[in-house]
Amino acid sequence: MRLQKRQNQILASVRSRGACSIVELAAELDVSDETIRRNIKPLVRQGLVDKVHGGIVLSQQQEPEPPFEKRMHEQVEAKQTISTLVAEIIHDGDSIMLDTGSTTAYVARALGGHRDLSVVTNCTEIARTLAREPSNRVHLCGGALRPDDWATFGSAAIEFVRQFHVNYAILSIGGITESGSFMDYHLEEAEFSRAVIAQAKQTIVVADHTKFGNPNFIQVCDFDAVDLVVADRPPPASIAARLRDAGVDLVCPDSGKVSAGTPPHAEKQAAR
Repeated sequence: MRLQKRQNQILASVRSRGACSIVELAAELDVSDETIRRNIKPLVRQGLVDKVHGGIVLSQQQEPEPPFEKRMHEQVEAKQTISTLVAEIIHDGDSIMLDTGSTTAYVARALGGHRDLSVVTNCTEIARTLAREPSNRVHLCGGALRPDDWATFGSAAIEFVRQFHVNYAILSIGGITESGSFMDYHLEEAEFSRAVIAQAKQTIVVADHTKFGNPNFIQVCDFDAVDLVVADRPPPASIAARLRDAGVDLVCPDSGKVSAGTPPHAEKQAAR
């Protein structure tokens, strides 16, 4: 799903407030009411927003992502299990990029014993956690600060990550579909994740079992853009088969590493 910049801004506004009037959006974006109406039509057709008298509301078909602090207290054991597995993959001296998410925040905590890490992140919580170790070099993206999780997004954040090349991208995710896609809740998160994938030798998706089969509504990438999925449980057979066919390795406690390819998956890197 590709939306114009103005439509992204409209969607971000309605997500933050739940409902917006045409007049409010026109004033906020410094355009005419008619321009707003024209940009809203594709959002309505795609089911992202519902039109009401004088404005729009977030579509009732979409379930908003819970606040960051609430997510930090959900599936805690699963996230700790995933984080421990990731900490075994990352070694002292590695370079990594992490996006914002409750699972990646747990990964940052699990990396507390590592040294000499080079870190790039758009999440202030992750930056604060990993910067406690003096030998780590932590780089925090600039950009628009989101109040829910104090993460940065936008063109400034994307341009910042493009300055770096790292060994691993570690990404949280909103859903993993049976059709072979990694999904998320927010456009800005999907855009940031795609930028991070492009700068990493290997991409690791961290996802607890509740993400399997969860469609959400914004595609981050297809399975073949990712090298490794770390989960707390094995996925359903249909998803496991698609991951295997796409050459994605799987790490989980019950099955260990299910090798679908030989890292660093040179074929994938050549195709990116």
